[in-house]
Amino acid sequence: MSADKSTSWSYTEGLPSEDEVLMRARERSHELGLFPVSPGVGAALTVLAAASKAATVVEIGTGAGVSGVCLLRGLGRNSVLTTIDPDVEHLKAAREAFLESGSPANRTRTISGRAQDVLPRLTDAAYDLVFIDADKPSFPDYVDQAIRLLKPGGLLIVNDALDKDRVSDPAIREASTVVLRQVGRTVREHNQLMTAMLPTGDGLLLAVKR
Repeated sequence: MSADKSTSWSYTEGLPSEDEVLMRARERSHELGLFPVSPGVGAALTVLAAASKAATVVEIGTGAGVSGVCLLRGLGRNSVLTTIDPDVEHLKAAREAFLESGSPANRTRTISGRAQDVLPRLTDAAYDLVFIDADKPSFPDYVDQAIRLLKPGGLLIVNDALDKDRVSDPAIREASTVVLRQVGRTVREHNQLMTAMLPTGDGLLLAVKR
């Protein structure tokens, strides 16, 4: 097996074909200084949302709506996406992306606030899918909250789980890397979760709640 996977990674990331809605959402992301999910991650989110048949979804870290649009495109017509971000400008950009995608307003609930404050107010075991793509120092707390929020059979998705390929190198002790190692260990060892890691983008950590 080849040790250099960069060519295959680039090929995989280049496969998805994004439309003008997503391209405009990406432009707004860059204007706001944000780093949206990669095209490969976006495509994976759409497929995972569709495969999970989720009706209730929580997104932690709205950004400018790129990942939200991808999730909505995989969800059924009666599904609802609850997305949380502390920055009102991010949420404004996301709502514009959702509108341009043709998603009815009643399918999205945008909440302005710190996820640490918002998540405890959400109902236990009421959600089919939780996607985490926010401030890395808070990932352990978000994972704990996600496990509480998920129904049995619910899907947890953690973005950037490989931290630019640094998680696999034990010699790297940067703060974000240490946090993501902890998150990976917590998820793998949790007796309620079945887990897998996809190398898509910068790593997608997946877990299904038993």
